[in-house]
Amino acid sequence: MTAARVKLVEVGPRDGLQNEPARLTVAERCALIERLAEAGFSSIEAGAFVSPDKVPQMADTAAVLAGLKLDSPIGYPVLVPNERGLDAALAAGAREIAVFAAASDTFSQRNIGADVDASLKRYEAVVRRALDAGLLVRGYVSCVAGCPYEGPIAPERVEEVAGALWEMGCDEISLGDTIGVATPNTVLAMLDAVADRVPVAQLAGHFHDTYGMASANVYAAWRAGVMTFDCSVAGLGGCPYARGATGNVASEDLVWLFKGLGVETGVDLARLVEVAHWISQRLGRAPASRVAHALAPH
Repeated sequence: MTAARVKLVEVGPRDGLQNEPARLTVAERCALIERLAEAGFSSIEAGAFVSPDKVPQMADTAAVLAGLKLDSPIGYPVLVPNERGLDAALAAGAREIAVFAAASDTFSQRNIGADVDASLKRYEAVVRRALDAGLLVRGYVSCVAGCPYEGPIAPERVEEVAGALWEMGCDEISLGDTIGVATPNTVLAMLDAVADRVPVAQLAGHFHDTYGMASANVYAAWRAGVMTFDCSVAGLGGCPYARGATGNVASEDLVWLFKGLGVETGVDLARLVEVAHWISQRLGRAPASRVAHALAPH
């Protein structure tokens, strides 16, 4: 089954910027989000309530939310790692949150200081409280194809973690190839396993482009029935725990892909390319996206 319309979740303002060496001001982060909204995205990650000592790029996320129209139809999810982060998100008026687990114990320990089981236990209270407060909750699973420390990850392990987050009450589960080692066959094997626990319609694909396979992996997942994909304007980001791991698949590359397939995204490609060049200039580098270069304004 394939969809005539897909949803693209723009993660550049959070997952992208948190791995960029440059730090943007609150005003610049708000301007980026607003420009992405004007380009047509209906869901844009706005930031993360994490320790500013560990992720300085996400400091002042409350101020970013204060600069946005949170009562608009656009969703502005924020990442929260624990109940303290949830408290901050609620105080800032967030309507959507995301929690972040991994399919690798070693990666989980390095990333959040807890193994997978401990992290899932921690999230039970976070998800329950968020749902009681009327928030939407998204669950992330990282390292769904491979881990920089443990190597290939078994699809059954991804199934366990995704299933646990789903059973907690997460509305959607985003499956992340954090270091970009997946190929279409590994993606399909992983999805086949996860679909035993989570409805395919509630899954999202989150692919990094380290080996140039992200668009191919998105296509494979779409052909398998996945209808939501994460993407990052200009290909912002990377994985700080994996040498050479590049950012998420560029948003403009996916809009181009689905345009060629006759699939609606709701995103204006020309305006998106303008945003890609605008944010890249502020970060002092060129866009990582081939489409951004091919359609660069003259």
